[in-house]
Amino acid sequence: MEFEDKEALIIGAGKGIGKALATGFVAEGARVCVNDIVGEDADKTAEEFGKLGGTALAVQADVSNEADVKRMFETLFGRFGTIDILVNNAGIGDGLMVEGMPNEAWRRTIDINLNAVFLSFKAAMPSMQAKRYGKMVNIASVAAKKISFHGGADYTASKAGVLGFTRHLAYELTPFGINVNAVCPGATLTPLLKSRAMPAQIEKEALRTAVGKLCEPEDIADAVLFLCSNRSKMIVGQALDVDAGELLVWTDSKTYRQSRKDDAKNALRQKSRT
Repeated sequence: MEFEDKEALIIGAGKGIGKALATGFVAEGARVCVNDIVGEDADKTAEEFGKLGGTALAVQADVSNEADVKRMFETLFGRFGTIDILVNNAGIGDGLMVEGMPNEAWRRTIDINLNAVFLSFKAAMPSMQAKRYGKMVNIASVAAKKISFHGGADYTASKAGVLGFTRHLAYELTPFGINVNAVCPGATLTPLLKSRAMPAQIEKEALRTAVGKLCEPEDIADAVLFLCSNRSKMIVGQALDVDAGELLVWTDSKTYRQSRKDDAKNALRQKSRT
């Protein structure tokens, strides 16, 4: 198996893309630390892997909190002793327009989507540098290369920051045998997207891709597994788009603005029902 005898930490692995990532690594023989801010989700995912014969450790932590990150890595090293693979997948975005965005919402998004990446990478670096081996992947977004349909300006800015940080860290760590890259998903059929968007919205979103349908979480996992494998050893500081051709099929600004207004109204309706 590709990752037998490897230790992986997947941030935000309780559901959606993160769970698909963790599932892929467990299937390929890795011992996986499953992190999520919701402890119940982390525990449930780890228990599922244990029933399938995999080795998994659940750690609840808010990765934007330095003390939580320190505790998470202490727990990981106490169980596994080292870390070979780190995937940063935590991410939030409320879809607010700038004019209606509270300052607190902006700061929270930057903390979770960007500052948390810094904290986790910094904690993982010494172990990887000591053995001159490591694989680090950030889950960014195609929003970093255009703008976000759903996440808002805070999401777009934070994910653009992730790409810049990825490039710089790759420059710093490549001499230590550590590959740092990013994956940029397009709209992906996660439980979160399904809960926020109506079927008509999802269908409209699919039409914005060249393929004509949205990615599944497993599609993102396949790209990450490749970047963490030996087959990608010469890929450094890159951002791999997994977007069903979303970046190929852009729309005019007038259509986009109207779409954002419609999506915002639908999101408010959906929220009022829950």
